[in-house]
Amino acid sequence: MQKPVNPPEPEELARMGVSRPEFIAIVAGLMALNALAIDILLPAFPNISSAYGIDGNAVQYILLSYVMGFGGAQLFFGPISDRFGRRKPLFFGLAVYILCAIAGGFAPDFTTLLILRFVQGLGAAGTRVIALAVVRDTHAGRAMASTMSLVMMVFMVVPIIAPFIGQGIILVGPWQHIFWFMAVLAIVMTLWGAIRLRETLSPENRRPLAVKVITQGFRLVVSNRISLLYTMATAFFFGSLFAFLNLAQPIFGEVYGLHAYFPLAMATGGVLMSMASLLNARIVERIGMRRLSHGALVGHLAISAVASVWFYGHDVPLWLFMAVLALIMPLFGLIGANFNSIAMEPLGKVAGTASSVLGFTQTVGGGLVGAAIGQTFDGTSLPLIAGSALTSLITLLLVLIAENGRLFTNPGAD
Repeated sequence: MQKPVNPPEPEELARMGVSRPEFIAIVAGLMALNALAIDILLPAFPNISSAYGIDGNAVQYILLSYVMGFGGAQLFFGPISDRFGRRKPLFFGLAVYILCAIAGGFAPDFTTLLILRFVQGLGAAGTRVIALAVVRDTHAGRAMASTMSLVMMVFMVVPIIAPFIGQGIILVGPWQHIFWFMAVLAIVMTLWGAIRLRETLSPENRRPLAVKVITQGFRLVVSNRISLLYTMATAFFFGSLFAFLNLAQPIFGEVYGLHAYFPLAMATGGVLMSMASLLNARIVERIGMRRLSHGALVGHLAISAVASVWFYGHDVPLWLFMAVLALIMPLFGLIGANFNSIAMEPLGKVAGTASSVLGFTQTVGGGLVGAAIGQTFDGTSLPLIAGSALTSLITLLLVLIAENGRLFTNPGAD
């Protein structure tokens, strides 16, 4: 059997003086700061609820406030990075992230903490937008999908280890130390990026920061059928992932009593998604983005729909719930990077603006969908699985519209 040919080192990376593995590590590390800001706090939900005297599902707003800031600010970072380049907006956003992480450890009340989380998300938006933009600046086609899969694989390691880190911190000290740990890692990434990540936006591709030009860039994004519909599809699909983040601690902790083992249960899903992303990186150039992602989406819908019917009216044992998660979690690794690459492919000339519109829609839309599912928690695992079935159904309908009713085709560069 002939071995798959690895994609060549992009010429842009050679000119930057950075190897592909280091480039992937830097981009993944920047994006991982966002996952860290979410997952590392999950084990501390009971501690934070107790510290501020909040009840019920209100503690989930720690995630929603961050996601709203993170999603909304992406609309601004895109045009700014298309005008001033990638580096300056990136380091400004990192500075905001670091300052809010430090201040979060001193928040006197829950409202202040939510405000700081919102502003921290504003700063983190720069890392997401610019990470995607620099990949698009230096890659195209299936090579972009391959690199994005490797980025996502590294990125998904964070949800595996972050809950363990958070659990470890609150075992030896107060939960506030979690915020200061976030600040330290962000400082490390800032220094690494400042030294090794050069500017990727060439002067001739910079766009004036004028209302007319910005509007034109947004129009190019939202008027492109494939980009718009795949962006919306990703938003709905990742709504189920945000729902999992909101409900993981209540389900594993309250429903199944895995308080001490909650990080281990979270890690299981992260490992499976990382393995799927690695698989995607190795085979996407031979099979194609659409065949892989469409097949994974159909499988996700089928599994979650069947599980929802069975879970209704039954006491679901832990082994069965984990078995369902083991089947559907890897499918995120076959869908996320490919959907993003399909949406970004037609928009190379406005990569920053495109990345910001995609990021805003996916993050805010997914966050709101996930929050809505999370607020339906009723002491069982059914809302999570039923929500996954509904979101994957809507996702499939959007993909069918985008592809004129055809699945698994590989037109053009795909």
